[in-house]
Amino acid sequence: MATARERLYGGGVRWVRSSWVDIVWAVFVGVNLLGMREMGAWSTVPFLVIWVSLTLVYGWRMWRLQPAILTVAVVTLATGGIIVGQVLDGQQEADYLVEVPLVALMFLAMVWHGRRRQAALLERLAAMEEVQRVSRENLRLLEQQQLFLVDASHELGTPITVALGHAELIGQTATDQLVAEDARVVIGELARLRRLSSRMLLLASVGSPGFLDLAPAGVDSIVIEALDRWGYAPRRWRLGEVPETTVRVDRDRLAVALDALLENAVAHTGKDDRIELSARVENGNVILAVTDSGCGIAEADLERIFGRFSRATPYLSREVGGFGLGLPTAAAIAEAHHGSVRVHSTIGEGSTFELLIPADPA
Repeated sequence: MATARERLYGGGVRWVRSSWVDIVWAVFVGVNLLGMREMGAWSTVPFLVIWVSLTLVYGWRMWRLQPAILTVAVVTLATGGIIVGQVLDGQQEADYLVEVPLVALMFLAMVWHGRRRQAALLERLAAMEEVQRVSRENLRLLEQQQLFLVDASHELGTPITVALGHAELIGQTATDQLVAEDARVVIGELARLRRLSSRMLLLASVGSPGFLDLAPAGVDSIVIEALDRWGYAPRRWRLGEVPETTVRVDRDRLAVALDALLENAVAHTGKDDRIELSARVENGNVILAVTDSGCGIAEADLERIFGRFSRATPYLSREVGGFGLGLPTAAAIAEAHHGSVRVHSTIGEGSTFELLIPADPA
């Protein structure tokens, strides 16, 4: 165990190592104070050298306020005392005394500005650290949300599939009309829950490295297949103009996005309304358009319908959709392809949703 003397010696060594600049400067000031006393009329030179060296050392060391003021006071009294003695001896003019407080005040003004700038810098650094902390926390919460969505989607998938299979079996074998009708309702709701689960999983995986599997695909085949999938819905379906062009996309993901737009059109139309699916090439983009003659969407709703769990009103059909994830899913898939989704709608006249995908350069 170290003795008190050894500890004291060790502490002294550490202090000398950390304060060697201050010690060297103090010796330098002492030498210049002796020069002031000996040089007489030329004492202005060491006087100014002392204050310049003090400015340089303070800029390097940035002492705390109390040591800085104490140092200024000591230097002022030392240099001022020597000059007072020289004035009394007739070696200097009395006007020379004014320089001492002026230089001291200039140095104190520099100290004040330096500390003010330092305080402002520390405030900015603290603000930046707070922003970084909030960003890290938001990123952590986002990761937790994505993990929750993935886990929830996986956990819901198996029981929904099992229940849907049993409900379909009951609906096929039921002899009672009331039981068969109830089974159809259960099947419809379970199918909606399965779509919800798959869309939650899709939205959670947006941005992951393997989200898209890009390959050339014909626009005409994509459009026709979408109409084949939705032709069962009792609407007046129409195939508009479709160019014979190729686009580099993830065909399965794009089918999900089109299904979401068509599902939305079915939800906002009645049996006698028209739904048209078309495509065109414009400004380097392939535009897939879904146009309906339904109830339309209010302008206030247009600003929020692409947000998750947002629904526009009125909502005419309860057969499909209803969770507010269809349009966000379409938008997420379009953005993953470096495209976008836009909408034009008029109340009472219908809506047009357009899915923009960059055209394949080939």
